[in-house]
Order: sequence, then C-alpha cells, then structure tokens
Amino acid sequence: MTQNHSDIRTRFIFDDMPIRGMHIRLEKVWHHIVNQKHYPVAIRRALGELLAAGSLLSANLKNEGTLIVQVQGQGRLKMLVVEATSENTVRATARWDETAEIRDDESLTALLGENSVFVLTHQPKDADPWQGVVPLEGDSIAQMLVNYMKRSEQLDTYITLAADDQAAGALLLQRLPEEELDDAAWEHVTTLAQTLTQQELTGLDAHHALYRLYHETPPRVFEPEAIEFACTCSRGKVSDMLLMLGGQEVGGVVAEQGSIQIDCDFCHTKYVFDETDVNALFGADVVNAVRQENERLQ
Repeated sequence: MTQNHSDIRTRFIFDDMPIRGMHIRLEKVWHHIVNQKHYPVAIRRALGELLAAGSLLSANLKNEGTLIVQVQGQGRLKMLVVEATSENTVRATARWDETAEIRDDESLTALLGENSVFVLTHQPKDADPWQGVVPLEGDSIAQMLVNYMKRSEQLDTYITLAADDQAAGALLLQRLPEEELDDAAWEHVTTLAQTLTQQELTGLDAHHALYRLYHETPPRVFEPEAIEFACTCSRGKVSDMLLMLGGQEVGGVVAEQGSIQIDCDFCHTKYVFDETDVNALFGADVVNAVRQENERLQ
C-alpha cells in the first residue's frame, strides 16, 4: 500500500500510566465516500463519525478479514454501514428516506427512530463470522460505541468523533486491562481529551493533536498506518447474488426491461446483465422461458 499522509491511524501509549490510545484522521478517503451520494448534512456527519469509529475498531483485527459496523434504524435513517478490513481499507454508505425532510441539526436518535440497533460483524477470511447486536444507547455514535465497548470489553473507554466537509476524525483512550490505574489519573487524561474541539479533531494530525492535549506528559507514539478506500464489489459477487434471486425473478426483469442493472451502494459501479449474460449465468434460456410462461397466462 502506498503511503497516504492524509488518511492516517496513529496508536500511542502513556509509559507512566496504563492508558493506550488511537488517533484517526481521514481526508481523501472521506471525500471519496461522501462524494458518492448527496447526503443530507445530519446523515453525512453521522456517517463520517461511524467511518472514523470503524477505522478505530478494525485496528484490533487479529486475523485477516473484515469488520462491518452498522447502525440500523426504523425512522427516516434506515442504515449507516462501514466496512473496514485487516488490510487497512474502508468503505461506507448510508440509506435513508430520500423523500423526507431532514434538518441539518437533527439528532441521530431522532433520525433513527425507535428500536434502533448497533450491529458489529466480524468476517474472518478463513473462519466462521461472528456478530453482536445490541440496542443503541446514547444520542451520538461516540456514546453508542462507548456503551457497546463497556458491555463487550469491560474496559473504561473514552471516544470522541467528528466529521465535517474537510475530514472525519476520532480519538480513543482506553485503560489497559489487568493493570491498576488511579481514577484521578484516568479522569485527568480524559478531561484533557474533552477540551479537543470538533474542528481540531478533523483539522489536526495526530502529532499536533497530542501535543495540544498532552505536551506536559507526552505519550509514546507508534508508526502511523495509512488507510485507503477500497470497494470489494465485483461482477462475480453480483452474479452470485442474481443466482440466489433465481432464474424466474431475474429472467422476468430481463424479459420486461431487456437487461438487469445492479449498482454498488458503496462505489456506484454499475453491473449490467443482458439476456445473453443471464442465460449463460443460469445455464438455461430462463428469459425465453419467462416470456413463454407470460404468453401462456395471457
């Protein structure tokens, strides 16, 4: 992977306190994602925050695979989804009621409605997937994530997230497991972190953000990791999806429209299958079979 200085994940640790941390700033990746659709401001902000959160969580992937982070709602906002891989690539998208009015300052809980859930899915490359589903607790992506991690890892965690037109950013602090830490020290470190503004979180790189917060007790900073956008869609995966739909349904669409087109939600690549493609896919003349069945029923 080529070095990307605008999209970086930086880990750090305090040598004199059992606290580790991570800083994320995504610029080019965020621009690429947000320019795929015309997102309302409130949804764009939430998607950027979830993108930064997914980049945080995927840092803990111990095996090759993909981490899928989803927020699912039943209101005007239907879904936010981020996929992050062990190869430090990400992609993200959102689905919402595009006919509904969405104000710039609307809260995430108002957009999601009732019975919304947070879903975390780990898909290892060579093992069975694992999924965790919990009700959403909190009125922001950061608070929802902190509550989830408190349930799953039982570790004190502080997370702040931000997204604007410029970038998406995140800062995570976490107590190291099985090591004692004075509560006052933890409160001191997190209280300083709370002074970081949303503009600083999206505008400052890790070096400047950490100096701004902890220049009196600087943490040890590790080699940064570059993050890139990559979509995993392919014509082969779309073919598998069409096979699952079945020849009757797919053949019916092609018989009526001449072809079937599937657009990737993440990168908007268009995959078009005409009659020849569909018949070859199913190994039979499914389109003509549908036409004949329709003529028989008329």
